[in-house]
This record gives sequence, C-alpha cells and structure tokens, in this order.
Amino acid sequence: MAREDNQLQTESSAPSDVVETLNVEKIDEEVVVANERDLKSWRGWFIFAACVGYAAFHLITLNMFPMETWSFRITHIAGALVIGFILMAARKFQDTETGGNIGWSPSRIEILPGAIAALLTLMAVVLSAYAAHIVLVQGQMAPPPWVWEYASIGTFAAAIIAIISSWLFKPQAQYFGWYDVILATCSVLVCVYLLINLAALQSRAGVMPTPPDFWMSLTGIILIMELTRRVAGLPLIIIALVFISYSFLGPYLPGILEHSGYRASRFFTYIYTDNGILGPTVAVSSTYIILFIIFAAFLQESRVGEYFVNFAFAIAGRTRGGPAKVAVFSSGLMGMINGTSAGNVVATGSLTIPLMKKVGYRSQSAASIEAASSTGGQIMPPIMGAGAFIMAEITGIKYTELMMSAIIPAILYFAAVFLMVDFEAQKLGMKGLPSSALPRLNEILKKIFLFIPIIILIYTLLSGYSVIRAGTMSLIAAVVVSWLTTHRMGPIRTINALNRASRMAIQLIAVCACAGIIVGVIGLTGVGLRFSSMLLQLADTSQLLALGFAMVISIILGMGMPTTAAYAVAASVIAPGLIRLGIDPLTAHFFVFYYAVISAITPPVALAAYAGAAIAGSDPMRTSVTAFKFGLAAFIVPYMFFYAPGLLLQADAQTIAQNMVTALIGIFLLASAVQAWYFGHAKTYVRVPLLIGAISMISGGTVTDILGISIGLILFFWQKRFASTAPLETPREPASPTGQQQA
Repeated sequence: MAREDNQLQTESSAPSDVVETLNVEKIDEEVVVANERDLKSWRGWFIFAACVGYAAFHLITLNMFPMETWSFRITHIAGALVIGFILMAARKFQDTETGGNIGWSPSRIEILPGAIAALLTLMAVVLSAYAAHIVLVQGQMAPPPWVWEYASIGTFAAAIIAIISSWLFKPQAQYFGWYDVILATCSVLVCVYLLINLAALQSRAGVMPTPPDFWMSLTGIILIMELTRRVAGLPLIIIALVFISYSFLGPYLPGILEHSGYRASRFFTYIYTDNGILGPTVAVSSTYIILFIIFAAFLQESRVGEYFVNFAFAIAGRTRGGPAKVAVFSSGLMGMINGTSAGNVVATGSLTIPLMKKVGYRSQSAASIEAASSTGGQIMPPIMGAGAFIMAEITGIKYTELMMSAIIPAILYFAAVFLMVDFEAQKLGMKGLPSSALPRLNEILKKIFLFIPIIILIYTLLSGYSVIRAGTMSLIAAVVVSWLTTHRMGPIRTINALNRASRMAIQLIAVCACAGIIVGVIGLTGVGLRFSSMLLQLADTSQLLALGFAMVISIILGMGMPTTAAYAVAASVIAPGLIRLGIDPLTAHFFVFYYAVISAITPPVALAAYAGAAIAGSDPMRTSVTAFKFGLAAFIVPYMFFYAPGLLLQADAQTIAQNMVTALIGIFLLASAVQAWYFGHAKTYVRVPLLIGAISMISGGTVTDILGISIGLILFFWQKRFASTAPLETPREPASPTGQQQA
C-alpha cells in the first residue's frame, strides 16, 4: 500500500540516462495515480480488508454460490463505490497535501456541512435498518411509506452535500475525509434499498416508480458519475451528461433528434435497471472483467509480467532500435490483460521509453511507439483488454469465435507498428542494446513454463469451457506455476493479489457502470436507430462514405475513455446501423471496436499518447500526432476485413491465406510510405505510389491485389538502383548499462 512519488508527473521527469540496468521489477508494481490515497494505520488495513473481501466475494460467487442476477450486479457496483470513494480523492494531491502531519481534523468551515450531512446519513441509516427489520425479520411486505421516503431524500441530500464538499475542501493523502465516508455510506444505503425492494423494482422501475425509487436511483447514478470522474476524468462524464440532457431536451430538438421527452422519475429509475446501468456493461464487469483482472493481478504478483518483458528483451533487444521492438512485444503481452491503454503505457513505458531514448529515438517517437503498442494490446487475443467480453455479451457471438477472429487483425496491427519502428531505426542508423545489458536467452527459456497460465486459458476456451471456468483454471495455474519460481505465491501473496485486483478493477467497474447510463439513454430514446437511418441515407450515396462516418463517430465517442466504455457506447450507437446496411454483425462490431480502441492514440484527446508523453517529457499534442502515425495501420485494418472477411476467418482456408498475405504486403507498403523508407530513403515520387499500392490492396480483390504487388515490385527495383541507405544523422551509440540482467 506504499504510495509512489506522485504518479505520472514524477515518473516522467526521469531523464534517459538514469536507466543503468534493465530493471524490470517495476513492471509488476501497482500504478499509483495522482489522487489515490496512501492510507496508513487502521485506515490502510480497512481498505486492504475491503479490497481482499471484494475480490474474494466475486471469486466465490462466480464459482461456487451464484446470486440472483440483479442482486449480484447491484452488490458489485456498491462494493466498487465504497472502495472507490475511500481510496480515491476528489482531486489530485498537491505537494502540501501529502498527509505527513500526525493527525488530521476538518477545518472550521467544514463543520457545518459535515454535521448536516452526518445527521441526514444517520437518519437514513436508522430508517433503512428499521425498514430492513420490518421486511426481513417480521416478514411484512413493506414498511410504512414514510420510512423509505425520508430515508431516500436524506440519502440524496447527504450525497449532494458530501460531493460538493469533496470538491471544495482540501483532500489528504493519508486520511479520508468525512465526505468520502458519507459517500461510501450512501452507496451502501442505495444498495440496501434496491435489494430489499428488488422484486417490486423489477416490475415498476421505469414504468410506475415511487418517489423513493426515484430518489435512490438518482442518488446511485450521481454516485457512479462522481466515482467515474475521480478515476477516469471528465470525458466520459461529459458524454454521459450530454446523453442525459438529450433525454429531456428531445421535444425541443429538430429533425431526427426529436423525441417526446421523459419524466425525471421514469427516466432515472429506468436507467438503474438491466436496460441501463445493470445491463450488458455491468454484466460483463461483474463477471468476465473482474475475473480476468484478478487473473492479471495473480500474474503480476507472481512476476510473470516481469518475465514477459525479459522475454521480449532477450528476443529483440539486440536488433536495431531494439528497445522499441521490445516495447511492441511486451506492451502487446501486457496490454491484453490490462483494460486500459494508458495504464499499460505507464506500466511498461517507465522501462521501455528511457531505453528507446538511449538508442537514439526522440522523446516524442519513444512515447508514441509505446502508446501505439500498448493500445494494440487491447486487440490482442485471447483477453483483448476485456473488450471482447462486452462484445460477446452484446452480440451473442461465442467468445471463442471472437477470439479466433481477432488473430489476423492483431497480427496486421503489430506487424505495422513493428515495421514502422524498424524503418525508423534504419533511417537513423540505430543499433540495439549490447548483449551484456540483456537477459540471457538460455536462462529465459528455462522459465518458459511461465507462459503456462496463458496457454491453459487459450486451451480451455477452445475446448468449450465457459469463460468463467477457463479464467478460474488459468488463475489457479498462475498460482501453481509460481511455486516453481522464487516468487512463490503462498497465503500472503495470494491475499496481496486479491487486494491488487480490487484496486485495479475500480476504474473499469466505474466506467462500465457509467457507460451503462449512456447505453440506457440510447435504448430509451431510440437515438441508435436514428443514427442507423442516417447511415442508410449515406450508404445510398456511397457505402464507403457511410463507413467513414461510422469510423469518425466511433473515434469521437471513444475519445478520453477506457476501451471497454468506448466500445460499449460506440457499439450501441453505430453497430446497429452498420448491421442494417447488410454488414455481418461480427464485422460490424469489430469495425466499431477497433476505432473505439484507437481513439486512445487519436488527437486531440489521446490518453495513451499523453501518458507516454508524461514519461518521456515530450510535448503531448505532438506525441499524439506521432502516435497516430505509428498506429495508422489500425485505421486501415477495419476496412481491410470489411472488404476481405477472410481476415476475420469468415471464408475458406485458401481465401483466408490469400487475404492475409496480401494484407501483410499492403501493410508493408503503407508503413514504407508513412516512414519514407522503402529499401532505402523514399522520395515523395516514391511514397505516393507506395500509398496508392497500399490502398489498392484494401479491397482484397484479385485485380487490386495484383496492382498493389506490381507497384511494390517496380518500386523495389527502382529503390535498389537509385535509393540511398545512408543514415539521416550520425547514430548515437547505445549507452552500455552496467551489469548483466539475469532472467
């Protein structure tokens, strides 16, 4: 529970020359964000116990004692809210807010709102306990109406006072404020109300709600949005507020956006059902996402992530621009088990970015390569950053089919990033790291068994096991494998892993719940169908124009959001329209998914690129533009598998092989055009036909493929005859790290 020296800003300040050895130990450490508390004494033990209990609750419920669906999801959200409000402050800590003082007490100005909120909360707690006694102990249908009415209004008022106070008053890093205790308590009160009145709510919510239904649902939604703001920032909140506003402003809007509007009581109670918050996004976060986050935590606690990076260094570290290629491999491996692109950048980039700068990459390029690679991890099977689980829930397509379909597109993406990296290294005459600084391959191969948990996961999924059973078996395998290493997972490490898992899960759970608000609005207002109509009209003009429109909207909706939330929103708005165009559901959802993912490296709101820029010390906007360039293939690949379904394994073996080979050639030509390197420096008159050749291979047709290959061959002979291969600048020799890193 130790607090790292303030977050991204402090990590970014480290110059490249501080990296003396390939110290990969920090790869598996927790990433502490700017507003995460470092609680001490009994407070630390309280949050530690809460995190361990929360993760253990999910493991037990999913595998041994299943709960009723709504009850499980309501409890899942409530637990995340309690932990989140205690752990995450309302704003970033400043240097003077480290909590280093011996004790802390609220200032005088906080006493009045604190006292009012405490009294309101106490009233709500007492009334809720009384109602629970009447229903659960005495067996009556419901308490007197006034009980829940006063309890719900008190809960709402206390939550509002606490949220405003948390914004206004200075937070402490080692102490949680009274307002956060109030918010955690209100989260429990909302949960208690929903669980006690569950049977009635399932029939009347969104149709004939009572005043307590309205106040408790509204309170729950506000609490979810506040926690989402704390853990994921404002972009998702702004989008959610726009959609909520649309629900009430519909009667005043023109054209296809017009609708009749909704009463507040009906709207907010509808949103807090399985049509909204308790719907597909939370269904996935409460099962697959939490399970695989626990799996990832067990891998990190047993230092498998460290092994992934060492493995990548042993394989690619000696090659030209070696650290950049290591970033491509290691970030792909780490990113597939990490649900956020930016989080993966921080985890692996703290090692790879300084090393890339050592071998000659500019800070901007180093950060961009890490951002593009980490973002690609979200499309890497078998886990795909948890986005595939939401896709399976929404589409009804088997997860194993989605996993298999993602293989070739992932290969194309990482091949493109790898080629971009290699061409830049050739242009600048870069070298790799010295052998003395790298892990010994023979030592690394002795621990190849550390891949067993991933292998078991893939095997069990392909063998027909449920996702939950496969994830649990892989988790157990991670524990067993650790017994063969020096990082043996006994009871203490296992408990630490559960604690780590809950902390890792809070952000994704919050954004999934908040995304559920948007999904609920889309379903209630029918705005998704309106976008579908717009796509149909565009398709009458040009199907390519309709796809371009879908691409732009998916990227805009995904900007500033984690992958899971970005895809959930885009899939609800855009995918139905693509399906109405006659596009296969698998292709339509993969199309949307890819653009939701790469919104993380798309200017102007490119969170993954900004995280890399913070570590590298480069300009964030320029870094995002460069990351966009390195990830350019991701903008082309969805069009490729739209025109050539064989890339999603939706064809016979011969067609699949042909589509994959020609797509790889197209990616090679595209990377060459972008990087101005094609078997030597490529002038503009070479780059333009290279780009034409790459684009011609998108459609997957025989004629266009022959055209693209012909262009590539002609330019190959031209470049071999006339192109210069001299470096643009004198390469810097890589600094030789001292010591020899062992596996």
